[in-house]
Amino acid sequence: MTAPDLALARSLAHALVEQRCVACVNLVPGVQSIYRWQGQIEESSEVLLVAKTTAGRIADLMRQLRELHPYEVPECVVLEPRDVEAKYKAWLIAETE
Repeated sequence: MTAPDLALARSLAHALVEQRCVACVNLVPGVQSIYRWQGQIEESSEVLLVAKTTAGRIADLMRQLRELHPYEVPECVVLEPRDVEAKYKAWLIAETE
């Protein structure tokens, strides 16, 4: 996911963790995005949010993102991990139940 600034990224991360949609969010400020929007090529600074959750919580994550995010089209790309370390996976599941 991306957010327009660090304050909003932090707010989204806190809300998603508090609601157990995700177990953890990493904030990566300073991302430069170049994209096409409404027929124009745009460029903006954004904060990348890398959120960790389970497959069972993805729908909740998407719903909350649509409710909380200011973008008309918020980005949310789900990447399926090939392997997850066992203790980390157990923690992740416990924190999103």
